Amino acid sequence: MADVKDALVSVLPTIRVPRAGDRVHKDECAYSFHTPETDSGLYICMNTFLGFGRPYVEQQYNKTGQRAFLHVKRTPKMKSDESNSGTGDPPRKKPTRLAIGMEGGFDMSEEQCEYEEVLKLVILPEFLEIPRDGLLGLPDMVRDRVTSAIDAILSADSASRKQDIQAWDGEVRQVSKHARNLQQLEGVPRIPPCGWKCSVCDLRENLWLNMTDGAIFCGRRYFDGSGGNNHALQHYQETGFPLAVKLGTITPDGGDVYSYDEDDMVLDPNLAEHLSHFGIDMMKMQKTDKTMTELEIDMNQRIGEWEVIQESGVQLQPLYGSGYTGIQNLGNSCYLNSTMQVLFSIPAFQRKYVDRMEHIFRKSPADPTQDFNTQVAKLGNGLLSGEYSKPALEKDNDTAPEHKGLQDGIAPRMFKALVGKGHPEFSTNRQQDAQEFFLHFINMIERNCRSSSNPNEVFRFLVEEKIKCLVSQKVKYTQRVEYMLQLPAPMEAALNKEELSAYEQCRLQAEREHRPPPEIVRARIPFTSCLEAFAAPEQLDEFWSAALQAKSNALKTSRFASFPDYLVIQIKKFTFGLDWVPKKLDVSIEVPDELDLSEFRGGGLQGGEEELPDVAPPLVTPDEPKAPVLDESVVTQLVEMGFPAEACRKAVYYTGNSGAEAAMTWVMSHMDDPDFALPLSGASAPSSVSTGGDPPSEEHVATIISMGFSQDQAVKALRATNNNLERAVDWIFSHIDDLDAEAAMDFSEGRSAAESVSESVPAAGPRVRDGAGRYELFAFISHMGTSTMCGHYVCHIKKEGRWVIYNDQKVCASEKPPKDLGYIYFYQRIQS
Repeated sequence: MADVKDALVSVLPTIRVPRAGDRVHKDECAYSFHTPETDSGLYICMNTFLGFGRPYVEQQYNKTGQRAFLHVKRTPKMKSDESNSGTGDPPRKKPTRLAIGMEGGFDMSEEQCEYEEVLKLVILPEFLEIPRDGLLGLPDMVRDRVTSAIDAILSADSASRKQDIQAWDGEVRQVSKHARNLQQLEGVPRIPPCGWKCSVCDLRENLWLNMTDGAIFCGRRYFDGSGGNNHALQHYQETGFPLAVKLGTITPDGGDVYSYDEDDMVLDPNLAEHLSHFGIDMMKMQKTDKTMTELEIDMNQRIGEWEVIQESGVQLQPLYGSGYTGIQNLGNSCYLNSTMQVLFSIPAFQRKYVDRMEHIFRKSPADPTQDFNTQVAKLGNGLLSGEYSKPALEKDNDTAPEHKGLQDGIAPRMFKALVGKGHPEFSTNRQQDAQEFFLHFINMIERNCRSSSNPNEVFRFLVEEKIKCLVSQKVKYTQRVEYMLQLPAPMEAALNKEELSAYEQCRLQAEREHRPPPEIVRARIPFTSCLEAFAAPEQLDEFWSAALQAKSNALKTSRFASFPDYLVIQIKKFTFGLDWVPKKLDVSIEVPDELDLSEFRGGGLQGGEEELPDVAPPLVTPDEPKAPVLDESVVTQLVEMGFPAEACRKAVYYTGNSGAEAAMTWVMSHMDDPDFALPLSGASAPSSVSTGGDPPSEEHVATIISMGFSQDQAVKALRATNNNLERAVDWIFSHIDDLDAEAAMDFSEGRSAAESVSESVPAAGPRVRDGAGRYELFAFISHMGTSTMCGHYVCHIKKEGRWVIYNDQKVCASEKPPKDLGYIYFYQRIQS
């Protein structure tokens, strides 16, 4: 006991009680995916509250000198049948809102297992273990100080749980603008407490009561043909009566209220009064139908039934071991899971982060949970080590085929929290676009990679743009850096147009007759058509020709100036419908296993071609402003949708008067820009770049140039972000389309070819790898759902000569990889 007392007294000054602002990492190691359930348990520093697995706790002691750790070891055991029934805990309520740790939301506690927990105080470097009951014989001051700290650590919300609660901000509904003064017609019928049906089609489910006239109609039809027949919506379109409540969801606590003109679920504080107008006593109503949130949850839970992409029609062979580790879904994080599985199948990322892991860990800061390189290395090692690729604990009563072959896998909470920190979308638990996350992650690597071994170089390539004046026949060449080739899906190139036409007629007829839709028919588009659409010349109107010193028309063509080691291709499946609602093109692309792009390589100035002269256009004085010519009909159309007029003018300008769809896409992409609604002015179009203030840091400019951007782009980005390097890189990625548009305008204003090339590609040149343009497909990411903001992602990767499907925690040998339904394709160069 004397030894224990002396040891405790020596570390007592370092033992702290967690305060309100402290992050307590008691669920996961900072360097690995060890948890309290791991065989060796988890060691929690009682000063910094960082958690460490057994392989890393001694390393942390050597780095920081911290000696006192709380060791938590939990052993799961299945609950007995008796503990789940009789006098045990009451049954858990079904979640009624998309929230975690909140009333009506998901309960984060383990439902299927209970734990045997063993706590010890461990003092390093001797690893002296003191059981909790071993503290009883110690002096009061020592015992109270240590037990208070232990109790506070155990009762504190873990850092990962806090992150989950912040990310799942729940379903925050606003009070409807109609709630206070809702018009309700007199002489309306009394509504019975049950036995309702649609006034048009006799449906008895998914029924909505219009709270102005008491009419009962069915709700909207869902994408899979279920739901209603849209009669409640049609009634609103005919009458303009805005509020409806879903019958069957009314309870003494409220009900689902939808506002058609606000286009959202809303709150009605006067719901009881409004319902009493129709003889409905809210206090006596019982729930008989699913709420809209429950339907949304069910829709997410039915993701496992999407058969084609997930290959769920057959029993797939589970795979385990190095490189076959599953990733837990942390709440719609499948976009992250799929992307990172592909990236860590590429040797350059393995060498950068996994092979150098020990070096990265040694150089990590005091809080490794906030270090990008540490968390990327941790994730890569978790995927490749095979340590966590083990079958999940099967429940005796769980026979669902979709659960067979599940792994425990890894839960990259620290990684997700870090890469999403401060980002308006990736910091949430909402579904995201895998393509946007890929570029976001590439951006973060650029910001955090200061060495010559940048793994992004395997993706980086140059695009050569040629602009030809159609009157003078003279040309201008420039280059730009890209990390991804975006290919359109030209519907006009579909091979089965007659079949598509017949399907559309059958679908419309089924909708009119309130029948389930026919089996879907997808447009079959040749991959060569996608490439041809990319390579096709683009018409440029209002082009300023330096040769003519006047406006003319021009053609712009794009070619590869270099071929990367790995070519990433995105099929642009997402567009806007006539109602400006984002939708997905349901297409089948005949993607080849091998690809030869040699014919699309550019060659610069060709024999017989003559460059546009280096003659500047006439200066535009303030007295003679050269206002951009805009398609006012498109501007008006956007303004009528509720967007600021100046933002609409910018959208039309920056998209080159190319139509409403392109302008709407620009608006949706730039709504968060600080200058979104500022006026469009001057001859050179709007700019969000401030020209005032201190000149940009030469070091920051050089850093951005090293990423492959031009000096002009670097300067503009730094000026736009007050010389903040991280924000400047984000700014470039979010304004890349605008910068390309400005470059096109520079061409039209008579700048020399040498000047243009020197600004687009620095003299030193971005670090790009070039080689033959022959590739083979080795991975693809697929998306299921109607838009990037919902649905599910999985990826297929070719390993050891076979295709493997990675579906979150399920890793299996693929029987029939759906290559034609992919969203992002990854090709690797075929070595000669």
